[in-house]
Amino acid sequence: MRRAVAVELEVARGLNRLLYSVEAMYLSIVREVVAYAVEHNITSATQLQRLFYRKYRWEYQGLHAHLVIQAIRQAAEIAKSFIEKRRRGLVGKSYPEVKAVSIRFTEQAWGYGKFIGSTAPVRVELSLPGGRTEVWLRPHKRFWLFWWRVLTGEVELAKTLIVKRRLNRWYAVFIFDIKPKKESPQSVVAFDINENTVAVGKIDIKTTVSKVVD
Repeated sequence: MRRAVAVELEVARGLNRLLYSVEAMYLSIVREVVAYAVEHNITSATQLQRLFYRKYRWEYQGLHAHLVIQAIRQAAEIAKSFIEKRRRGLVGKSYPEVKAVSIRFTEQAWGYGKFIGSTAPVRVELSLPGGRTEVWLRPHKRFWLFWWRVLTGEVELAKTLIVKRRLNRWYAVFIFDIKPKKESPQSVVAFDINENTVAVGKIDIKTTVSKVVD
């Protein structure tokens, strides 16, 4: 089970310009690749990456390589979903309209190792034009509750960080994977199936074992 927790970033004017520039490049890639993929009926992210990676690495040299890859993969997901809906007659448009994107920073594009190694992280490192940039967070109670569970081993932090803009505010979206609790079975259900009847019985393991031991 996964849970997403959005934390607002503290963004000064210079950082705001950098984030807007990354968003603009990322969105441009997604839109162009989506249009091509839908027109040529291509849904494979690997195939689209082979076709477009070098082009965008050259065109957007300030954009981290892994952001280029993630933009292409995001475009592949959008195109695949649209093509499937079109095939089933659920859309009337020729192309999907991509208005906004979620910028995906993989482990190589943000300071995951440093962040996960901190007891109380209050900032993240993002690969932006010009290099790694430290960005302060505004953590809230929900984030700290999940972070405590990370420290206790109940929850794992996903390696991909999502950065999104909402109403001119920037947010880091952390994905937490909740581990299933390992509990010893307290009882078992026994089935006795005959030709016309089914008998079901519940056996308490602790009680049964203690009786056997006695």
